[in-house]
Amino acid sequence: MNFDLQRTIEVLERTPVVLDSLLGGLSDPWVTNNYGEKTFSPYDVVGHLIHADRTNWMVRLHVILESGEAEPFPEFDRYAMYEASKGKTIRELLEAFSSLRAGKLKELRALNLTEELLDRRGIHPALGTATARQLLSTWVVHDLGHCHQIVKAMAFQYRDNVGPWAAYLTILPSQESA
Repeated sequence: MNFDLQRTIEVLERTPVVLDSLLGGLSDPWVTNNYGEKTFSPYDVVGHLIHADRTNWMVRLHVILESGEAEPFPEFDRYAMYEASKGKTIRELLEAFSSLRAGKLKELRALNLTEELLDRRGIHPALGTATARQLLSTWVVHDLGHCHQIVKAMAFQYRDNVGPWAAYLTILPSQESA
C-alpha cells in the first residue's frame, strides 16, 4: 500500500479508542506487568505514546516543513514516560492520550499537506535524511507496534497457564527462548 494521508489518519485516530477499549477498567496486573527485562508494560506504552505525541511526531514534522535539512530533529527520550507518568492511573493516561491525539490530528489536518510538502526532507539525529511522508508512515507503524507490544505483555501474563496450546500461540516466547 502506498502512503495516503487519509489512511494514515484513519489508524492514528483509532489508536486511543483501541487502547481505551483494551485497557480501560482492567485490574492493575493486566496493565502494569511487562513481558521481561527491559520491556514496557501496557501502562508504560500509553505513557510513551503520550510523550511521543507531545514531543516527537508533530514537532519533527514542523521542523521538516519550516527548516528542512538545515536543522536536525530534536532528540527523543524513549523512556521519559517513567517520570512523566508517575502517580497517574491508567484511566488518566488513556484520557490524556485521547485528548492529546485528537489535538495533534486536528493540527495535522490543518496543515493541508500537499505531495510536495510530504516529500520535504529533514534530518534525524541518528538515522539521517527522512521525508515528511516517512515520518508520518513511521507514526502509524509506531502505534501499531506498540499495540502489539501491549497485547504481547498481556498474553505473557498467562504464559504458564495455557498448557499444551503454548505450541500454537505465537505471541508467547518459544520454550527455547523462555
